[in-house]
Amino acid sequence: MNRDFFRRSRFWMLVAIAGLFIACQPFAPPTAPPGSSESSPSASVASPEPVAESVFLNGAGATFPAPLYQRWFAEYNRQHPNIQVNYQPVGSGVGIQQMVSGTVDFGASDIAMTDEQIASVSDGVVLLPMTAGSIAVVYNLPDIGSGLKLSRSVLPGIFSGQIDRWNAPPIAELNPDLALPDTPIALVHRSDGSGTTAAFTAHLSAISDAWRSQVGSGLSVQWPAGIGVKSNSGVSAQVQQASGTIGYVEYSYAHLLGLSTAALENRSGNYVEPTLETTAIALDSVELPDDLRAFVTDPDGPDAYPIATYSWVLAYRTYDDPIKAATLREVLQWALADGQAMSAELGYVPLSTDVTRRVADAIEQIGPPAS
Repeated sequence: MNRDFFRRSRFWMLVAIAGLFIACQPFAPPTAPPGSSESSPSASVASPEPVAESVFLNGAGATFPAPLYQRWFAEYNRQHPNIQVNYQPVGSGVGIQQMVSGTVDFGASDIAMTDEQIASVSDGVVLLPMTAGSIAVVYNLPDIGSGLKLSRSVLPGIFSGQIDRWNAPPIAELNPDLALPDTPIALVHRSDGSGTTAAFTAHLSAISDAWRSQVGSGLSVQWPAGIGVKSNSGVSAQVQQASGTIGYVEYSYAHLLGLSTAALENRSGNYVEPTLETTAIALDSVELPDDLRAFVTDPDGPDAYPIATYSWVLAYRTYDDPIKAATLREVLQWALADGQAMSAELGYVPLSTDVTRRVADAIEQIGPPAS
């Protein structure tokens, strides 16, 4: 059995798992539940006591953190069988919409809600950066494998469709040691409202005036070229299956599937691969403000990977059901105290001790309405 066999096995395993959780139709909650170190903050966050009665929580949103959130919620249920958390990774845009409409107990997004969106929620919103990671540019060139470098001019050139062949001079000049094929570039992007897209296009806007003026950034943009695919797992599958493709996904998907990732030119002019270390350096270049909304569009530092982001859980500030409020607090505090230790294995950056402390304080804002 060769390496390709194991990669294919991992891929189809992830696709099978994703198929259990990704729903293309609007989310419909069940009507009833069934019958340290700087990067290891568990020493500074106490594990909460479990809720005694059975509770069912429903969440939906970003696909970026889905592998980690699914691991968290499954493990928490194993430890606390009376608590079940259902999370559907349907995209950041849908997560925000369902949070605003009140059809979920919590949402998730790779882009923080705006002041206008928050103001439209009568129960208030608490924004909680629960994990972090990078956006990897993934590609499928079987005869090349790894080693592709993309500059700050070539990256937006490819995703705008202006550079459309793999051996085009701008790419070939950056990669003289690679035998780039004389074939078209098959570009893949997200078709759904996506926080991954928001982070990726925010970086392209930061490094390219033309991209900023012609395409811009956001959960959804009018792509100049390529085909649209839903979800991080969908883009990963498309790139994995088709030679000559290129796309962007949360690093965890590239990590789990063994996809080739490009080294991107950062602000210092260095070509950097997405790793936990280079992503942590990027995140450290930005300090979280009091509202815990920070965007890392073009980080400083010679070793910083240029596309990094936090991913937020969106919780209501008040819940009519005090048991539900207490349960969500306890699940999220457990994710900070114990769940961060699961991050690196899945390709996510564990939150620093300082960020963890601030998020833990914010979680305590969740509760029942004031009497």
